[in-house]
Amino acid sequence: MSATSNNYPLCLVLVLTILGPFLLGHGSAEPTPIVMWHGMGDSCCFDFSLGAIKEKLNTSIPGVYVLSLQIGDSVMKDVENGYFLHPDEQIKMACDIINEDPKLAGGFNAIGFSQGAQFLRALVQRCSTAKVKNLISVGGQHQGVYGLPNCGALSSNTCDYIRKLLNHAAYIGWVQNALVQATYWHDPLNEQEYKNYSSFLSDINNEKQVNENYVTHLQALDNFVLIKFNNDTIVQPVDTEWFGFYKPGQSVEMESLEESDLYTEDRLGLKKLNENNKLKFLATSGNHLKFEWAWFEKNVVAPYLRD
Repeated sequence: MSATSNNYPLCLVLVLTILGPFLLGHGSAEPTPIVMWHGMGDSCCFDFSLGAIKEKLNTSIPGVYVLSLQIGDSVMKDVENGYFLHPDEQIKMACDIINEDPKLAGGFNAIGFSQGAQFLRALVQRCSTAKVKNLISVGGQHQGVYGLPNCGALSSNTCDYIRKLLNHAAYIGWVQNALVQATYWHDPLNEQEYKNYSSFLSDINNEKQVNENYVTHLQALDNFVLIKFNNDTIVQPVDTEWFGFYKPGQSVEMESLEESDLYTEDRLGLKKLNENNKLKFLATSGNHLKFEWAWFEKNVVAPYLRD
C-alpha cells in the first residue's frame, strides 16, 4: 500500500474533525426569523391581514419564527396606537419587545406594511441593538404623505375630522403629539414648516441635521427593499413608496429619489446604499397592499427572506 493510501484515513479524520461541526450546524440551522409591523387601521394579528401573511411565510419557509409586533397590551389597543400613540413611543416599545425576545438576538429580517415600513426603518436607525438583515418596505411612505383618502378602521366622522386637522393644522404641537399621521404629513407647499415642525419624519430623514448614527445603521443592512404599488389610490403621492415626492413649492410635478437633496447630498446614506447594490426598487400592480402571494414569494421571499 502506498504512502498516499496509508495517510488517506488520517486525512479524512482530520477533515471531518475540522469541518464536521460546521457542516452539521449549517445543515440544521433554523431560518432567519422575521419581524413584521402592520399599517394604519390594522393590527399585529387579524387573521385577514398579517395573520394570513404569517401563515403564508410559515408555509414558504418551514420552521421560520415570525413575530408580528403588537404595540399595546391588546389587539384593539394595537389598532388605536396606530392612530394616537406617537411613533417615537411606538419605536421604543418595539425596540424593547425585540431586545427581550431571545429568538431575535442573532438577527432577523423585517417587513413593514404601509406606515409600519417607515416605523421599522426608524427602528433600524434608532434601535442599535436590533440586528436587522434585510428590511422590506411594503407600500411605506418614506417621504410622507400629502393626503389621507382612507382612514381604515375609523368611522367616517372621525376620518373627516382627522383630514381637517391634517389639512389645516398638521404642524401644531398638540396635533403632532396626538395624531400619528400628522408626524409624517409632508406639505410640499410649506417645506420649511415641515422640516421645522414635523416631530418624526423630518428627523428620521435627516432633514434638519444629519444624525450619523442613522446613516451608519442603514449601511449595516444587507438590503433595503422598497415595494411600490403602481395603482395605489390610498397613498398620496404613490412615489413616496420609492422615496419620491412632489418638487418643493407645488403639488403636481414629481421628483424621484435620485433627483432629491436627500439623495444628492446623501443625507441618509441612500446613495451609498444604491451604489453598493443594497437599495432595491420593486413594483407591482394593484391597489395599496394588494399583491399576489406568488409574486411576493418570487420577488421577496426567495431572494431576501429564505436563507
